[in-house]
Amino acid sequence: MSVTSGTKSESGFGETIRVIIHALLIALVIRTFLFQPFNIPSGSMKATLLVGDYLFVSKYSYGYSHYSIPLSPPLFSGRIFGSEPSRGDVVVFRLPKDDSTDYIKRVIGLPGDRIQMKEGLLYINDKPVARERLSDFVGEDPCGSDATARVKRWKETLPNGVSYQTLDCVDNGFYDTTNVYTVPANHFFMMGDNRDNSTDSRVQSAVGYVPFENIVGRAQMIFFSIAEGEHAWEIWRWPTAVRWNRLFSIVR
Repeated sequence: MSVTSGTKSESGFGETIRVIIHALLIALVIRTFLFQPFNIPSGSMKATLLVGDYLFVSKYSYGYSHYSIPLSPPLFSGRIFGSEPSRGDVVVFRLPKDDSTDYIKRVIGLPGDRIQMKEGLLYINDKPVARERLSDFVGEDPCGSDATARVKRWKETLPNGVSYQTLDCVDNGFYDTTNVYTVPANHFFMMGDNRDNSTDSRVQSAVGYVPFENIVGRAQMIFFSIAEGEHAWEIWRWPTAVRWNRLFSIVR
């Protein structure tokens, strides 16, 4: 009887190991080919994305590069099943200057576009982007100086009809007026919605133009969100710390 019991115990242990391995393989496939979770550590995309947002990024939206694979082994170059992002998409990409770092911004310029800022107004191919003044943004400070703040908010509408909100911390900010940026072939021009507090393609020395190969995926949905300064692991604080109204909202 003791031998039978031991055999059953070993069989149960082996089955548990197999289940764990299968679960890990399924998770690896999902993370590589379908969705990968990311969290937002900075305010460069406020008010679209807030510090403490956790979101799913779809890997399949633009095809796959070696950055789609965990640890990013250089197994191949370019993209497989590639499909270019549309103007206005919010995307995660690997920083060209340091491809171990993930950034999230909005696609503003496509290959061949001419992008320029003039006194805070965005121009694409020499035409100003439609902009409408909205009520001020009031909340967790997007400018990084106070706990809460009141900041100018605008609605921009791109030539393809995509609309979103941008924030304007200061008039005549450092990158509110720029030279013309001409986007190279197979590259994209990225900008943060928090225009005066975003290191993006306007900063050529830090980000610059983003190669298509460096794009990881498209931001799709916020699945969890916790107030800035709070910790997700502190479950006992969730009733007041979680931003319940942001859960399962689509990123636009």
